[in-house]
Amino acid sequence: MNPLLSKLQPYPFERLRRLFADVTPNADFAPISLGIGEPKHPTPEFIKQALSAGLGALAVYPATAGDLKLRQSFTAWLQRRYALELDPATQVLPVNGSREALFALAQTVVDASKTPAPVVLSPNPFYQIYEGAALLAGAEPYYVPSVPARNFAVDWDSVPAAVWERTQLVFVCSPGNPTGAVMPMEEWQKLFALSDRYGFVIASDECYSEIYFRDEPPLGGLEAAARLGRSGFRNLIALTSLSKRSNVPGLRSGFVAGDAAIIKSFLLYRTYHGSAMSGAVAAASIAAWGDEAHVVDNRAQYRAKFAAVTPLLEKVLDVRLPDASFYLWAGIPAAWRGDDAAFARALHAQYNVTVLPGSYLAREANGANPGRGRIRMALVADTAECTEAAQRIVNFIQNRAHP
Repeated sequence: MNPLLSKLQPYPFERLRRLFADVTPNADFAPISLGIGEPKHPTPEFIKQALSAGLGALAVYPATAGDLKLRQSFTAWLQRRYALELDPATQVLPVNGSREALFALAQTVVDASKTPAPVVLSPNPFYQIYEGAALLAGAEPYYVPSVPARNFAVDWDSVPAAVWERTQLVFVCSPGNPTGAVMPMEEWQKLFALSDRYGFVIASDECYSEIYFRDEPPLGGLEAAARLGRSGFRNLIALTSLSKRSNVPGLRSGFVAGDAAIIKSFLLYRTYHGSAMSGAVAAASIAAWGDEAHVVDNRAQYRAKFAAVTPLLEKVLDVRLPDASFYLWAGIPAAWRGDDAAFARALHAQYNVTVLPGSYLAREANGANPGRGRIRMALVADTAECTEAAQRIVNFIQNRAHP
């Protein structure tokens, strides 16, 4: 067996199952889960119809690169969303959701033969695929803390020069999971300068880019590069997905875009990996990327939901409206002494509400786990259910004097 598999840590939801294993929730309350970031809004009918109409393509092996019409749907969306001009033949590729692409990109980019071992940087807290991708590529993960006082911006300045010198890949998540923070232009400029100096690749995970609460949409990595005159997107790959944007997590559809040289190598890897997108999924994807009306409606639903829920929780938790994404990243009351797992367990037992302990989404680095004392709540269900969950949390905290 691959010895690197032994380095993988349990996924947060496996840890949550273990935490709740011997808990019998209060039967007076129907279960409400805010634990998993799985979109629950209905899939638009026109996407289902396009999928059905494309079933004839199941009789044909799909091309790993996708057909031109599919790739043009990506570049047309990038032009509308970010005013970018990319070559559909060389600068974009279809992927089966951003999760598998994040993992596979690390296997393409990292050169494990280097000594000392290469480093892959990840924000902390983070999406655990970043860590697993680094470990199985033979790299050493390095966890860069997010700073609550700076709206959970990643503290790139805290990374020592000796670490940058070994860095081959940097994962960026903007809007962030779990914090919802959006990386501003000055941070992009800083990271691009570091990439130019040290030669590492930037993987920009942007799967939450279309769920936002301000008037201005989140800045994307490719957009930032273009504004700074980096038209070739050197050492930059952006990854996005339809799962959250279009409420199709089961479709497993997204794309990557950016540096043509990396795209070329990534296509070679994917050809051997067998990662082609089904023609039926491609047909549904073309329809989804070509329509914005359903995205505007989806965003309006999240805005209404967060407007209803956030003021309730602000009374009892250290929480505020995020820049974007569908998560609330909340600090628990001081009486719990930072024990976010105990808080989640007691809430589940007494009020049948599931939240994810923040410490499960981070790693201890420099003597501290930046997720400790926080919880992540995914507001993916309808407004009524999320509001009910929020009220139960308020009652739980107000009626419980101490852990």
